[in-house]
Amino acid sequence: MSLQPSSQGPGSGVHSRRWYILGVLVVSLLVVVLDNTVLNVALKTIADPSEGLGATQSELEWAINSYTLVFAGLLFTFGVIGDRIGRKRMLIIGMLLFGVSSLISSYATSPEQLIWARAAMGLGGAAIMPQTLSIISNVFEPQERGKAIGLWAGAVGIGIAIGPVTGGLLLDHFWWGSVFLINVPIIIVGVIGIVLMVPESRNPSPSKIDSLGVLLSIAGLILLTYGIIEGGEKATWTTPSVLGPIVAGVLVLALFVWYESRIEHPALNVKLFRDPRLSASVGAITLVFFGMAGVFFFVSIYLQSVRDYTPLQAGLLTLPFAAAQLIFSPRSSAMVQRFGAKATTTTGLIVVFIAVVSYQFLTVDSPIWVLEVGFFLQGAGMANVMPPATNAVMSVLPREEAGSGSALTNVSRQVAVALGVAVLGSVVSSIYRDEMTPHLNGLPKAAGDSIGATTGIADKLHLPADRLVDFGHTAFVDGMHVASAISAVITLAGVLVVLKWMPGRGTTGAADAAAARKRETAEV
Repeated sequence: MSLQPSSQGPGSGVHSRRWYILGVLVVSLLVVVLDNTVLNVALKTIADPSEGLGATQSELEWAINSYTLVFAGLLFTFGVIGDRIGRKRMLIIGMLLFGVSSLISSYATSPEQLIWARAAMGLGGAAIMPQTLSIISNVFEPQERGKAIGLWAGAVGIGIAIGPVTGGLLLDHFWWGSVFLINVPIIIVGVIGIVLMVPESRNPSPSKIDSLGVLLSIAGLILLTYGIIEGGEKATWTTPSVLGPIVAGVLVLALFVWYESRIEHPALNVKLFRDPRLSASVGAITLVFFGMAGVFFFVSIYLQSVRDYTPLQAGLLTLPFAAAQLIFSPRSSAMVQRFGAKATTTTGLIVVFIAVVSYQFLTVDSPIWVLEVGFFLQGAGMANVMPPATNAVMSVLPREEAGSGSALTNVSRQVAVALGVAVLGSVVSSIYRDEMTPHLNGLPKAAGDSIGATTGIADKLHLPADRLVDFGHTAFVDGMHVASAISAVITLAGVLVVLKWMPGRGTTGAADAAAARKRETAEV
């Protein structure tokens, strides 16, 4: 596919300002990625009734997941709309919507308002993300695309890592809403850069919009996530209010997959998963982000509520993750060229597995360097999973379907984040409630709901630390150990998926040829 006249012109093949364009797209991407990890470090403050909104743990989980579920559910739709009306135009619309929603989030006066405003931010994020990777695939030729996608994926990792530091700095000087307000000036700079630098491009044969598929995917994910979070909230998984939504969510998602496999223009082309390289790559992305999201959620609370670090200190403690991303992400493309995507991705997942296992050694008073080593290993491992896996997905598809590939990798990541926070957060919450119940001794039941509630009620009642808070710290760490063990098993599953289905070194050309033959057959 050739770009529209606003780029270099038809038939030019590659854009002369492509690296500057990549810089603008990275800024656009950072504002989306930065947002969730900035929020992680603000969770304790938002839960505080005096400084924040008095949100419960389930409300905190929904503040994260209202964003990620809307984001994931609409990525394909906005990718198709971008292919139809122009990716540059859609990117600008998404940036503006994200900026306005960030402004509303920063001045929310209740947890419910924050949850809905975050959902609106998900709309903006869904409009931004697929356009960035689609534009990269259009302005870079295949021989440079791997390096460009490596830098793009590195920006994702860096955004994940520097978010807590940014959030900590803001919370050290301003109110909790500043973690959202900071998006506004970045959005302004990004929009100016897009207008001046980014060429317009479209798919000459865009797909139709699959409204029913979008509704089924969002409904299924919300039902499933609601049931999981409700299970953690009630510390039981057998009541109808927990099992009902989970079963309904699974059935709706199964209906979604069945429906998508039978229509001409699906929101999610499930037939793409017949390609082993694509399915293994998407599986690797999904599993590694599932573990990462849950780990970041409970480690942020651990640092502030158990270890008593300030938001800024907690943010700074994530810097080893950022350092590892900076060191290894730009080199991942060379690693793939030397050892192959399969070996690089497998090694990266094994390093992530070791990192997640290391969190088992965290205690109420363990040396903090244990966490720092874990963060560095996790950052290094993810830096060698995301770029090769993302590039493998994009290389399977023709250039005019770049939007679908972009949306596919991002849907997998966002669904993984939502389920990771819901599942692992609910595990921590359920174990916490079970262990705290015997220690309440006539205190309000709410005192055992979460570590934040326990600390707040203990301070309000001036209770001795050893009566309640120490029990709370131990219960939270116990829940964290179980959650990290689950995360480790999930990551190990990713290793097995890649070893089994991702083609090894030297098979890329064959895979590409096979994919091309499939597309030609389908077109005939």
